[in-house]
Amino acid sequence: MSQLNLHLKVWRQNAGQPGHFQDIEAPEIPDHASFLEMMDIVNERLIAKGEEPVAFDHDCREGICGMCSMQINGVPHGPEKATTTCQLHMRKFRTGDTIWIEPFRAKAFPVIKDLVVDRGAFDRIQQAGGFVSVRTGAPQDANALPIGKEIADAAMDAAECIGCGACVAACKNASAMLFVSAKAGQLNLLPQGKPEKDRRTLGMVRQMDKEGFGNCTNQYECEAACPKEISVRWITKLNRDYAVAAIKDALGNSPKVAGGGD
Repeated sequence: MSQLNLHLKVWRQNAGQPGHFQDIEAPEIPDHASFLEMMDIVNERLIAKGEEPVAFDHDCREGICGMCSMQINGVPHGPEKATTTCQLHMRKFRTGDTIWIEPFRAKAFPVIKDLVVDRGAFDRIQQAGGFVSVRTGAPQDANALPIGKEIADAAMDAAECIGCGACVAACKNASAMLFVSAKAGQLNLLPQGKPEKDRRTLGMVRQMDKEGFGNCTNQYECEAACPKEISVRWITKLNRDYAVAAIKDALGNSPKVAGGGD
């Protein structure tokens, strides 16, 4: 085991107020520590000196929940591909490095404090249609409806999205299309989700626009930054589903849109 002597530039900000980078020295950091464990060590030292610790989001620390989102040296979740911040280890850095740490930047993700942002916009998008409301039976009935392996595998690929927001942070337009397309696509593929496919697609896309996310310009930064490697092909599917649903809606052949629709 070796130890790293690091110089951190950490974003400090209270909600609604201007922010700034704070210089923090971080000596003797074990290279086997995770990035969040490094932040824990830094905070313990700040508290011991009577200073305010750095606020950051975290929960599972197993790469599952997506709460650990932060920008590291300008890259969502840091330098290691297909890895969440909590699964990033300090051996990816060298002693003497300067590490810039800041929150995800997007109008729809306002800063709560320091590195913590409000990603409630994602919740509202899901509430606008990212669910199945038809009766699908009890857990033991799950195998009663045969689903082809190709469809099941594709739906599981989309379901891997953890809603961390890296796609938004990586996009120059702060587009949420990768997140929305994965969440809608997963359900739109499955037979249980087919009855509400049009209503779901319209509701989620319209809520996304209402939240202030930007447009997709197909430059694929989202796919490159996604810790779960969600494919941009889901965006293609969402665009196709939306076009069909919008035409039906205009002709009066679509059910009333839930959530953010009209």
